[in-house]
Amino acid sequence: MDTEKDITVFLSEFEFQVDLIQTIYERLADKLVVFEKETPSREMIDSTGYWMHNLYCAFEDLFKQVSSFWENNLNADGDYHVNLLKRMMINIKDIRPPLLFLDSYEYLNELRGFRHVFRHAYSYGLDDERVAYLIRKTISKKATILADFSKFREKIEKLGK
Repeated sequence: MDTEKDITVFLSEFEFQVDLIQTIYERLADKLVVFEKETPSREMIDSTGYWMHNLYCAFEDLFKQVSSFWENNLNADGDYHVNLLKRMMINIKDIRPPLLFLDSYEYLNELRGFRHVFRHAYSYGLDDERVAYLIRKTISKKATILADFSKFREKIEKLGK
């Protein structure tokens, strides 16, 4: 195994996924403008829920990349999604630093819960106030999460040298 090369490839894939996450944040920022100007329509609520769902899925794809590269996959038991998120907060000594810190974890756990609701909301729809609250929180937490990712990336770059 060529560790420097492997880490370079990992970081390229990591950056690609972070770019996808930022693209989704841009869509959500545009939607927040509508929420701030007017009462959003049912279509806007649903569309915003869809993009917040996609945002969490993109985060989870990043978490899977990290987990599979550094410490192998988690068991796909009933708590898989919760355990994957928790794993991202753990500093695994001599293997990898944490990807997330507590503030990001707490927000992402809330977004994970929303994603679960979104997947099962086909029979009753989304709560307008909950979506409005969560989009504001999502945009406000962006810098915190991206800062966590930057810290992680810097530490991984040092490992590769």
